[in-house]
Amino acid sequence: MRYEPILHIVLHEPEIPPNAGNVGRTCVALGAKMWLVRPLGFKLDDYYLRRAGLDYWDELEWEAVDSWAHLQARLGDSAAGGSWFFSARAERPYTDVAYARGDVLVFGSESRGLPRELTAANADRLLTIPSRPQVRSLNLANSVAIVAYEALRQWGAPP
Repeated sequence: MRYEPILHIVLHEPEIPPNAGNVGRTCVALGAKMWLVRPLGFKLDDYYLRRAGLDYWDELEWEAVDSWAHLQARLGDSAAGGSWFFSARAERPYTDVAYARGDVLVFGSESRGLPRELTAANADRLLTIPSRPQVRSLNLANSVAIVAYEALRQWGAPP
């Protein structure tokens, strides 16, 4: 069953297969589309990627693209909303914005985060999930779930 995605979840150069698999499962639960921007730290047929996504892969709307520019070209008008970028180095909390259906939520790799070029070019759309200083960053799959479900909470509707 295919669906019109309510959100676009972008993993920019993800490295850990179970994180991508868990994000895929969350996307199915929400009705979001998962985008993977290469290079990836795993193969798309990776056992751990599939294992983390369980038996939901047949239900997942997803696409892998070769670069950020390719992603922008592919999204075109299909992403009706704006783009939000997430970084542990940002100052503005993810709860300070109003999300819209069709928004693009962009998350960086597990070890490097988003490239400086993306964060600098989108400083006005850069958000963080606050945490104590003892933690450098949250797990990628958890971060996606926190932000995506905040969007649903704001809309007052289940997926």
